[in-house]
Amino acid sequence: MPLWNSLSIKQKAAQMVMVYMTPAHFMLQHEFGGYLVMKNHLKHPENFRENIQTVNDSMKIPPLVATDQEGGLVNRIAVTDTQWRHAPSAKQMRVMPEDSIQALAARIGVSMYENGINLNLAPVLDPAVDSRGKNSFMEESKRSWGSDSVGESKVRAFVQGMRQSNVLCVSKHFPGYDSWTNSDHQIAVSATPRERIAENVKFFKALSNDIPVTMMSSVRFIRISNKPAVFEPRIVKMAREMSPETVILTDDLWGVSLRAWVSGTERVTSKNYPRKDFRKLIRTALMAGNDMFMITYPQKAVEMVNYMEALSKQSNAYKERIEESCARILKMKYNAGLIK
Repeated sequence: MPLWNSLSIKQKAAQMVMVYMTPAHFMLQHEFGGYLVMKNHLKHPENFRENIQTVNDSMKIPPLVATDQEGGLVNRIAVTDTQWRHAPSAKQMRVMPEDSIQALAARIGVSMYENGINLNLAPVLDPAVDSRGKNSFMEESKRSWGSDSVGESKVRAFVQGMRQSNVLCVSKHFPGYDSWTNSDHQIAVSATPRERIAENVKFFKALSNDIPVTMMSSVRFIRISNKPAVFEPRIVKMAREMSPETVILTDDLWGVSLRAWVSGTERVTSKNYPRKDFRKLIRTALMAGNDMFMITYPQKAVEMVNYMEALSKQSNAYKERIEESCARILKMKYNAGLIK
């Protein structure tokens, strides 16, 4: 409570933002709750580690430092150590014995943690087979862990291996990405029946006590809603009901598909995105029930925090949503040992 009481509403809103990694002075100035680390950040590991260390030494609340380390095609730490150049994909790992998966994940986790990373945006719990019986986009990319009872224990081994090395995991992309369109770049639609969506959700639920963060999908599941899943309160509520402690994370809110949906257009390309549309995007993500907002445009992250602070002064409903999410994030950080 002393920590909570010391925070302004703006600082609480800042905890809700995971921003593309920036120099330490920018992070310290704005007190964001998390960093998103890409491969280009890791090409100079000494500079990267120094940046993170400065932040951790100076911030009242240490940030989540996140990257996608799935293995296979999505392999960020390959640039830091040649031994991980051919880190196996989820599809390769899921046929390995559980003890081997756990040992491998622990070794990869050590490399991540030594570089200052404490959150892995993996595993991918999206279905390997879509509702039509076809291999999904994630399966063809070798990123899916499948969805049967064997898969559950093997994913748990991966998560436990990471946790051994002080790296938390994120399940994604709820409620199960089965569209063949890349939802980062264009509006993606799934006609999966509700019954099949419920089946896909079971995989996430089975692992919800092991994985403290769940990332929402940007796909539009039209049998439930015409909104992208991340903006649909009913779908976010499905994720929340798995575990009340789970931190619900968006994918990149600066992704062109989400911005296009908010604007009611087919595509947006310019960085000169209308302010009114960006504010609508923030309100929509907030009131859908998401806890943490990922964004790859640092200056927009500042605007995001300032606008949430302004919203909190307009209405108690906005203030309560911000405080609810901030409290959940702080509790997760405390349980993970980030807050001493």
